[in-house]
This record gives sequence, structure tokens and C-alpha cells, in this order.
Amino acid sequence: MEKNRTSQTNNRTGANSGGRSLGRLILQLRRLERRPQTFGSAGPLTPSEIHTIEAIGTEGGILMSELAGRLEITKGAVTQLIVRLEAKDLVARSPHPEDSRGTLISLTAKGKEAHAAHEEVHRAFYEQLQEQLTEQEIEVFDTCIDKLVTFLKK
Repeated sequence: MEKNRTSQTNNRTGANSGGRSLGRLILQLRRLERRPQTFGSAGPLTPSEIHTIEAIGTEGGILMSELAGRLEITKGAVTQLIVRLEAKDLVARSPHPEDSRGTLISLTAKGKEAHAAHEEVHRAFYEQLQEQLTEQEIEVFDTCIDKLVTFLKK
């Protein structure tokens, strides 16, 4: 009986500790989401702007509806982001060659530069992570992130 209570206490302590850690992580991510960063010559970009650029990609044009799906946001929200990115000369709109109702969004040269700079930030982050963690710890980290993302999408 005493062993069972100790086990329950340890489980609650672990959950509380994990909850506090998760809370700190979420607060830090919220801070990062509000802080613009500069990527190449694009000037300061909000995280939503650079992630929109990342979702558009460099392979060519993407439909607004497909972009909304990739970002998991509404078409109206995508339109607002595209207007801001157009004003910064990072994206361009063009008519769809086969569907007159469709509009394709593609990166300008400046947008492609921002995309490449953002990829470099990610690469540098993982290099720093590899200096801090073992290969096995990185695998566990990646697995935990994947599971957390899946859990948060519920």
C-alpha cells in the first residue's frame, strides 16, 4: 500500500514538473511568435510572415486555398498575410493558367532570399542542438515534438 502511494506521488510530481516545463516552453514560444526577425534583405518579418514564405516554398506558384490548408488557417487570414508580403515585395500574385478563378502565389527574388535565410536559421539551430544533445537525445526530442504536435491538434 505504501509503495503504491509513493508511486502515485512520484507520478503526480513528474506530471507537475512536466506541466511546468511545458508551460515555460509555451510561454517562450509565445514570446518568439511576437518578435520579428530579419531574414536576408527582407527586413523584419513576423513569424507568421516567414512561415507563410516557407509554406509557399521556392518550387513555384501555390493556390491561395492550398496555402491556407498548409498553414491551417482561413483563406481570409491568408489573404491578409499575402497583402502584407506583397507590400514588402516578397510575394507576387498571378492568374492560374488553367483556372480563371484561381490565383497563384509565388515568391519574388527577395522572398526566395528570405526563404533561404530562414532555412539557414533552422540549420544553425539543429547544429547547436547537436552540440548540446546526443544523437539518441535528438531522436527522442524529435519524437516528443511530433507527439506533442499531434496531441495539440486534437
